[in-house]
Amino acid sequence: MKRLIPMILVAVLAVAYAQGDWTAYTADLLVGGTVKEGVRDGGPLPANCPAPQAKSSYLIGMSQANRAEPWREAMDSQIAAAAKAYPEFEVVFQDAAQDNANQVSDVENLLVQGIDLLIISPNQAAPLNKIVKEAWEDCIPVIVLDRNLVDPNYSMFIGADNVAIGQAAGEYVAKWCADNGRTDCKIAEIRGLTGSPPAQDRGDGFRAGLAAGGLSEANIVFSQDAEWLREKALPAAAAAFQAHPDIDVVYGHNDPMAEGAYIAAGDAGVDLADVLFVGIDALPTPDGGIMSVLEGRLDVTHVYPTGGKQAIEWAHSILVDHVNPPLWLVLPFEQVTADNAQDVCNAYSCPAAK
Repeated sequence: MKRLIPMILVAVLAVAYAQGDWTAYTADLLVGGTVKEGVRDGGPLPANCPAPQAKSSYLIGMSQANRAEPWREAMDSQIAAAAKAYPEFEVVFQDAAQDNANQVSDVENLLVQGIDLLIISPNQAAPLNKIVKEAWEDCIPVIVLDRNLVDPNYSMFIGADNVAIGQAAGEYVAKWCADNGRTDCKIAEIRGLTGSPPAQDRGDGFRAGLAAGGLSEANIVFSQDAEWLREKALPAAAAAFQAHPDIDVVYGHNDPMAEGAYIAAGDAGVDLADVLFVGIDALPTPDGGIMSVLEGRLDVTHVYPTGGKQAIEWAHSILVDHVNPPLWLVLPFEQVTADNAQDVCNAYSCPAAK
């Protein structure tokens, strides 16, 4: 027993040391975001893990769900650009190509490379839980972007509120239908990847927004998964207009799918001016959602921040400054219509910026 007591004391002191190494975050680090869940007691790592050691260089692994999606390509680009501000950071990128098994393997490869911190935007929630937990329990800080996991075994989650975005879209649609005399408003929904949290949240939020505006799920006459991809939205939307030629609204869970629906509607001979096209993402790129609104293809979209820049800023705060981050940081979004598209374009330096 006499030998056991000192051993217990050493263990307690070790945990206390690990927990005491972290400093509280300050409001300026939130950069416009809001905290949905506060800090984890004891720091962003398991209690037995010390704060990261000071080093001259840090290797950061970025595991992307599917770089073929323009929004995710933008996320990677913003991470790379933000990392240039920190010469001590090297970022290694992996692309899972929308395959859960690939992404698990990607993370395993990054861990073998000896990364100091993992940034991951999961393809789907449940299949990535185990490998992320393994990394985190191995004392690797983990920042999850965009798609949250089932269990919060990570250092922090950064993402916009997809339920709120979906609700804003639903409320806009309900008001448009009422203002335009569409008493029996027919809506086609082109969904994101089934099983991904954003697709679920954008669908749930949209339905809540419809209900708030006097419509219901019964107004959604067509709903199909197009896996976030324009090329898969084309046949899905074609099927929608074939089954329901009098569709009033198309709600795409992202801009590429909404644009695919716009193309399919035109190919079907639909009067495009008679249909409301709604999207999400609003990338400030030549083929992004802001330009789509300015050029009249989409009627409304929503700025959905990638969180790429914020991930690098928080990586520096965790690795170098030993800041204990909020467990869940919500990024702001903005609705974009013809009324404000030019202002949003100017703010985000899109190709038509003035």
